[in-house]
Amino acid sequence: MEARERASDAELKKELDATLHARRELGDDYEPALVDSFLEKVEQRLDSVVDRRVRRQLAEHRITVARGARDTGAENWGERFGFAVVSLVLAIPLSAIAVVNAGLPGLFVAWGGIVGVNALHAVRWGPVRRRERREREESDWEG
Repeated sequence: MEARERASDAELKKELDATLHARRELGDDYEPALVDSFLEKVEQRLDSVVDRRVRRQLAEHRITVARGARDTGAENWGERFGFAVVSLVLAIPLSAIAVVNAGLPGLFVAWGGIVGVNALHAVRWGPVRRRERREREESDWEG
């Protein structure tokens, strides 16, 4: 793929040289048209690179889904972050209720429950992360 990009870079360099040569020959009157033409070629080059990268990432995603691996990228990070935020928001009224009804021991029990629930949630995601890391390491060696 790098050879293809280098070839395109060489083509763009030739196009730039040709555009500059044409500008010298034609004069300032044709400069906007020459610049627009060159920028169109640069845009086409960028579009082809972006298209190729998107196709590659889409293919990698499809392979991951086909292997049965769960897509655990941003979605799971958001889920875990949301769980943590919700548990902290709920900790405020739970703490108040615990202190009013049972005093300091009630506060410790409430926070013990909050920490316990978050710990269980983290442990639940631990094996998923280890499996992902192992699969990623294995796929790096595959080629």
